[in-house]
Amino acid sequence: MRRATVTKGSGNIFRDLGFSDERSAELILKSSLLQALQDTIRSHAWKQAEAATRLGIDQAKVSKLLSGQMAGFSVERLVHFLSLLGQDVEVTVRQAPRGQRYGTVRSKVARRSRTGRRARSENVS
Repeated sequence: MRRATVTKGSGNIFRDLGFSDERSAELILKSSLLQALQDTIRSHAWKQAEAATRLGIDQAKVSKLLSGQMAGFSVERLVHFLSLLGQDVEVTVRQAPRGQRYGTVRSKVARRSRTGRRARSENVS
């Protein structure tokens, strides 16, 4: 039996798939915003039609969002959708560590406990 070769990832799945640093940073951010949007819709048990009404889009677009399709939705639009659903979105900008040529894009989604209080934060990048 042959041994499988395992390569450790960089921590950024999109970079590992061959996307440019710029595009992979955008996709990391979009995927975490999309996950937060999906979590919000599902936690309220809204039907797609109800979510569509709240977001001001048609049901077919909600279906795309819930199935993880990010194409056609900008970061700005996903942030707007989260705001419409009563979610706060926070962006923090700080100096990159000394000696690091480029900054890093990270995303944190605060998870809520069943009581509605903030539980822990999870770094998704």
